[in-house]
Amino acid sequence: MAPGRNTLLYARPGIIVTVDRFTVGRNSWQVTELTDLQTGRGPHDPVAMRAVAVTGAMIGGVGLLLGFSGGLQRLTAGAYLLLGAVFLLPVLVAVAGDRWRPPAYELWGRRRGERVLLFSSDDERQFGQVARALRRAREMHRYGGWEDPLATVDPWRPNR
Repeated sequence: MAPGRNTLLYARPGIIVTVDRFTVGRNSWQVTELTDLQTGRGPHDPVAMRAVAVTGAMIGGVGLLLGFSGGLQRLTAGAYLLLGAVFLLPVLVAVAGDRWRPPAYELWGRRRGERVLLFSSDDERQFGQVARALRRAREMHRYGGWEDPLATVDPWRPNR
């Protein structure tokens, strides 16, 4: 039995996927208009990126000052180890920023030839469910609906 046109594939507050429509917040698209669905990750957190840039610039400035002042020649082995550890600070800030605020998962598609951000979420599980529901809706249109072949056939029973 083919599902009706209003068959609900996914529904959570603000997100609805039916066989015909994909609605996120105030945006709504017809499933048949959406093509070339792609998933990806969004940009890194801007605060973390700024922190990495500022930390890197400060450490670079200190290194330049020490280099031009001749201070690098007078440093002890312990000071060199400390400088090496300090130079790792931007890397640690970047890793911590990605842990605390990871890039969002994004679902992109084309609508009438224009690339559109359809959905974005920090929750990987929710993102996967929405993306799968939208792909199922597109498949239903492509193949003319779903009809479970095993449900439409009478099961084989031995003659007794």
